[in-house]
Amino acid sequence: MRLGQGRVTLSKNSMSSSVIVEQLSKNFGQTLALDNISFEVSPGELFGFIGPDGAGKTTLFRILTTLMLPGSGKVTVEGLDVVKDFRKIRDILGYMPGRFSLYQDLTVQENLRFFAGIFKTTPEENYDLVKEIYSQIEPYKNRRAGKLSGGMKQKLALSCALIHKPKVLILDEPTTGVDAVSRKEFWEMLDRLKMTGISILVSTPYMDEASRCDRVALIQGGKLLSIDSPGNIIRKFEYPLWAIGARDIYPLLADLRQFEATRTAFLFGQHVHLSTRGKGREGALIQEYLELKGHMDVDVRLTEPTIEDCFMELMV
Repeated sequence: MRLGQGRVTLSKNSMSSSVIVEQLSKNFGQTLALDNISFEVSPGELFGFIGPDGAGKTTLFRILTTLMLPGSGKVTVEGLDVVKDFRKIRDILGYMPGRFSLYQDLTVQENLRFFAGIFKTTPEENYDLVKEIYSQIEPYKNRRAGKLSGGMKQKLALSCALIHKPKVLILDEPTTGVDAVSRKEFWEMLDRLKMTGISILVSTPYMDEASRCDRVALIQGGKLLSIDSPGNIIRKFEYPLWAIGARDIYPLLADLRQFEATRTAFLFGQHVHLSTRGKGREGALIQEYLELKGHMDVDVRLTEPTIEDCFMELMV
């Protein structure tokens, strides 16, 4: 599989980019958190990052939001340097960290007014930008933030991040621990926000969310493995992919990893996703092999790859 591994080359029209990261690295002692990464984000683009815990996503976002100094390389946001111009950048950024960080003892309304006041504005001045989001929690405006549900906390945090009308919005796994309905509503809100011209950078552990981004960066061990649209990443998957089920899933996985035509085999829910070296004609051989191994209720069928399949492929 070849998905743009290695250094990402920046385009010639970098001056029109909302965010530019060039050869960025960051160490914590002997640990390399970010390893010479480069990418751009265009104005009004919804740009996603996928990677496991410890991949470097939060470190990257803290540098972008001027909360942490880069080790080496150059980072600009709306043409401003994250080191030299950190005060100006904070005026044009909206940020939702991974953990709920608003004042839990303040009410919904008090939190919104507090964050608006930090940026010398008022909720009324930019209400049109947050109206659709805030109107869903406005009936609870006098409730303390600590007493809100996960989905309501999420909407309040997003309202506070937007109340000063930022040009760039950075969201670090904003839907972790939130129910499926609230996750869906949140991403529908992001789709509408990007239409206003706001550049949105978001990290997510959910592959279905990644497919809603304009472009996705796959990150592991501080390295960018690939950057492309979700559709292009999937189209570049080179090998036949099989979804295989049986009565006992873990012995099934172990046996498939010993199958002669196997390239990779990973658990995906109640199935094993198996990529093979052949041309997609191994179905009968796989079936026969598994039955000889004593597996029951064997189901073998070709399937379409997902973003998650592509990410696992790059990890090999």
